Amino acid sequence: MPSQPVIAALIVAAGEGARAGGGVPKQYRRMGGQSLLAAAVDSLARHPAVARVQVVIGVGQETLYAEAVRDRPLPPPVLGGATRRASVANGLAALGPEVTHVLVHDAARSAVPAEVTNRLVAALAAHDAAVPVLPVTDTLAGAGVLLGPAVDRAGVVRVQTPQAFRLAALSAAHDGWTGAEPTDDAGMVRAIGTSVAAVEGDRRLEKITHPEDLTVNMVTRVGTGFDVHAFAPGDAVMLCGVAVPHARGLAGHSDADVGLHTLVDALLGTLADGDIGQHFPPTDERWRGAASSRFVEFARERVAAAGGVIDHVDLTLICERPKVGPHREVMRARVAELLGLPVRRVSVKATTTERLGFTGREEGIAAQAAVSVRYPEE
Repeated sequence: MPSQPVIAALIVAAGEGARAGGGVPKQYRRMGGQSLLAAAVDSLARHPAVARVQVVIGVGQETLYAEAVRDRPLPPPVLGGATRRASVANGLAALGPEVTHVLVHDAARSAVPAEVTNRLVAALAAHDAAVPVLPVTDTLAGAGVLLGPAVDRAGVVRVQTPQAFRLAALSAAHDGWTGAEPTDDAGMVRAIGTSVAAVEGDRRLEKITHPEDLTVNMVTRVGTGFDVHAFAPGDAVMLCGVAVPHARGLAGHSDADVGLHTLVDALLGTLADGDIGQHFPPTDERWRGAASSRFVEFARERVAAAGGVIDHVDLTLICERPKVGPHREVMRARVAELLGLPVRRVSVKATTTERLGFTGREEGIAAQAAVSVRYPEE
């Protein structure tokens, strides 16, 4: 085995997933502002051990796929087959010869916590295969018209994905498979005598099957933000992603969008993940003049990677001028677009301080925000 393994992530997203509703296959259903597939891609692509992410999609899903992954730097998707096994085989065939290990993940399980990937990669140092598992907590019994005998749950676990393999072991299982259709790849490698290590799984990897699975076991967190920017020379101010004509601009290292900056802080607050200055310090020249929409997208993706679902946004702009009312609906629409929300779940308000304080003296603009986000229960 090479001293430096090359690990690819293979995301299987070729199913129809009709039971999840929504009019599209479940891997394209949105949760936390992005699709389940996009969340899975992002969580695996950002892991330092993963060199490549390859997605397998269903025939006719090309447009849905393009909309879900947008401009992410991914190789072209591979078309799946008639069964999950065939789809995985097609994906394996598309991996380059440099790949030595593979993580096979079902897109219907959404984002992969980095801790799970760490445990799987560590297990591959000593085993040909490894899977994440969770204990069974419910009583198990035989099914039928009448309840059957109880099954000892102490010897049973729930198997999740991603499932990790040395590529040679998984390829051998696929190349020689003649049995009935398997439910997962771990079962295939076990069938040819390969042992599979079990590592601790994560509740955030629960499989999405029904519509209610998108929100089950969720807790609501509320984040708040506050920001201030002074006026500076200019002829417009950026507010909530909209250029509003004004006799002055706003001072700031980026585009100084006080509305979006406070929104970013509120979103990060739901994660206890610092503030905008921590992630985009004003001393970093990369962010000079940057559009604040980039910061919102960053925060939105952090929320989505944690399995969050943004429920509502309430933004208040505090200034004497410019007048916000004529631009309110455009601002709401822009914030909704950035977060992937219906406009009805975005509130943008304005108030003054009755000529009191720095905003009353028209020295600058302040903004505050409150957001509510649901996260999987830990």
